[in-house]
Amino acid sequence: MSQDVREANLNDWKLREETAEIMIPVIGSLYRKSSVVLSVYGRAIINRSVIDILKAHRFVRQVEQQELSVVDTFPILKAIEALGVENCHIDIGKMAVRFRTEGNGASLEEFVKAQLADIVDVSKGSNEGRDVVLYGFGRIGRLLARIMVEKSGSGEGMRLRAIVVRKGKGDDLVKRASLLRRDSIHGSFKGTIQVDEENNALIVNGTYINIIYAGNPSEIDYTQYGINDALLIDNTGVWRDADGLGVHAACNGISKVLLTAPGKGDIKNIVYGVNDSDIEASDTILSAASCTTNAITPVLKALNDEYGVECGHVETVHSYTNDQNLIDNYHSGDRRGRAAALNMVITETGAASAVAKALPALKGKLTGNAIRVPTPNVSMAILSLTLNKEVEVEDLNAYLRDASLHSSLQKQIDYVRSPEVVSSDFVGNRCAGIVDGEATIVSGNRVNVYVWYDNEYGYSCQVVRIAQQLCGVDYPVYPLVAK
Repeated sequence: MSQDVREANLNDWKLREETAEIMIPVIGSLYRKSSVVLSVYGRAIINRSVIDILKAHRFVRQVEQQELSVVDTFPILKAIEALGVENCHIDIGKMAVRFRTEGNGASLEEFVKAQLADIVDVSKGSNEGRDVVLYGFGRIGRLLARIMVEKSGSGEGMRLRAIVVRKGKGDDLVKRASLLRRDSIHGSFKGTIQVDEENNALIVNGTYINIIYAGNPSEIDYTQYGINDALLIDNTGVWRDADGLGVHAACNGISKVLLTAPGKGDIKNIVYGVNDSDIEASDTILSAASCTTNAITPVLKALNDEYGVECGHVETVHSYTNDQNLIDNYHSGDRRGRAAALNMVITETGAASAVAKALPALKGKLTGNAIRVPTPNVSMAILSLTLNKEVEVEDLNAYLRDASLHSSLQKQIDYVRSPEVVSSDFVGNRCAGIVDGEATIVSGNRVNVYVWYDNEYGYSCQVVRIAQQLCGVDYPVYPLVAK
């Protein structure tokens, strides 16, 4: 390789680094002052490093078969800044690629303004935000706290005001702060956490969060903490029916309750992106279903919409969870008493039948089972389906890839095609499920689709999306896609 080629590559890299460095304060300002959330092909670039931003642009090469550089998106970013829009999500990567293919001679500024036409010169006015309470602070609760603090933006969206727990022995507050700060799977919290022991509170990236100690929901008057008209997210799983969760709703200061587990009885089970339109203003208690239901339902909807699903079986290969034993001991559930980190454990799952609650078209068409395996996070669902028509593997993969990029399910479905990916590569993925195109098998109208999912983080992101809708901060996404 000649010296000229080496110099050219190094100079190009320096230019991209410099451009990304210039972009960071603009991205941050739009987020903090105007609640404009920016991404590149679904990869968030809020509070990210120079390298993170460059990697997000590099990802585009995998899915669009064309290069995308910060040199392409920086002018888009400046055009957005000049328009003064607010309260929206904008994918500057997709905007840049769309300008290449659909610009039709318009200037970049004219194109961006046209793409954002329905929010240009529209002021949303002042918004004090909506109070949110977390009931429980386990695996899901702590991830919800991380995500909500990250999304606090200008302070006009969801405001995490309190966390309710049973008081443990010793330095309870310090220990809970430590669990939020350090996570063996998801890494260190990106920010600062202060402990206010005198007032039983945590200050997380400037967000003041009361820690309320209680043994029963009925003990709490949230208005004493200045909390009103709040959404309470119960992530304990202790109460799953309307009577149990209704105790939360009866508390002063609480107006709506969201359960992070499958709801029982007549409670609506919502998979965001699939049946969130079923949410009505009068609903006070809702369920976010299960992590597996969230992972498979969007993919099943996409397949059913395009090909029709005659019948099928869902086999879940699921990481172990806290409801299993660390070493062999008594457990009320079959097989779950055996050491979780040493065994594959066959168990049941209600995810296949639960799909019908969010997607009635598939009622009675699916069976399901599960195998718990010795990994701490990231699971896989294998969808073995008989479709109503035959398809070729490349066509099926191309359709699912397109759904992950340009459909109304783009936040729920991700797509990867690599012979080298393994489960740990999907830790922290924000989508409900990730289709592994390399593993897809097709024989006529019989298909096997492999769907990875971060059963902790991806699910928590889905819960937050429902919470945003309930709190009235479910902002529009641009560029717009067909429903």
